[in-house]
Amino acid sequence: MSTDFQRARVALGDRLRELRLSSPDGRLTGTQLAERLGWTQSKVSKLENGRQTATAEDLRAWAEGTGRPEAIGELTARLKGLESDYRSWRRQLAAGHRPVQDTLNAEHARTRVFHAWQGSMVPGLLQTADYARHVFIRYAELHRSKRDTEDAVRSRLKRQEGLYDSGKKFNILIGETALRSLICPPSVLAAQLDRLTGVVGLDTVHLGVVPFSASLKIPPANGFLIYDERLVIVEDWHAELWIKDQDSVTTYMRVWKTLRESAVFGADAQRVISRARQTLGES
Repeated sequence: MSTDFQRARVALGDRLRELRLSSPDGRLTGTQLAERLGWTQSKVSKLENGRQTATAEDLRAWAEGTGRPEAIGELTARLKGLESDYRSWRRQLAAGHRPVQDTLNAEHARTRVFHAWQGSMVPGLLQTADYARHVFIRYAELHRSKRDTEDAVRSRLKRQEGLYDSGKKFNILIGETALRSLICPPSVLAAQLDRLTGVVGLDTVHLGVVPFSASLKIPPANGFLIYDERLVIVEDWHAELWIKDQDSVTTYMRVWKTLRESAVFGADAQRVISRARQTLGES
């Protein structure tokens, strides 16, 4: 969990505690407030200590339960600021994958230099329509979210128009696992690998592959995207983290550069892709 997000969550918890202790009805204990709200006392404790993220409904109930309904607007604003850094998939995907892709498209539109690391999946920026379709279906099944697969695919492909903008640079690293993971039928993966082979020659794209045989200076953990060294987006199973504090962004940039030392490029990258393609036969 990003440090800036946790600091914001702790600050929100401190504010909730202030409201409880300064209730017009008199100082409330955590147990008394829990009884008023029909919650467990542990939930009150977790919210106040920054160990659980409040929902908008939680904040409204807290403000009303402490006799401070005028604080609802303030608390909601704090939550929105917090959620700009921590974006749960449950909330993001309530309307489907298309809005999430549109938001990413806006970030790509304003970005001139882009860095990415994906160890086990082809990055969205380089996905074919069929490959992207299977990815969205798998994630919709996982999160039990709205199925808007075709709209999401169209939005993701629109982002790829930036690959042909001479004013942009895309520095992308992928692990060899991404070339071999059958999250789609073999024929779809074969076409995806053919697409990657063609991407190697684009002037705007610097594509590297970290082979299975490469010596690694650090473990290749979860994937991340870096936008102009001002924003890092990290995907986890439960949420997407938007990291903006400069120290953290610098750390992710250092991770990317370290992984780059283990990657191969150009003709060597094409050979790794070709070997993976050959295992799929004439798909």
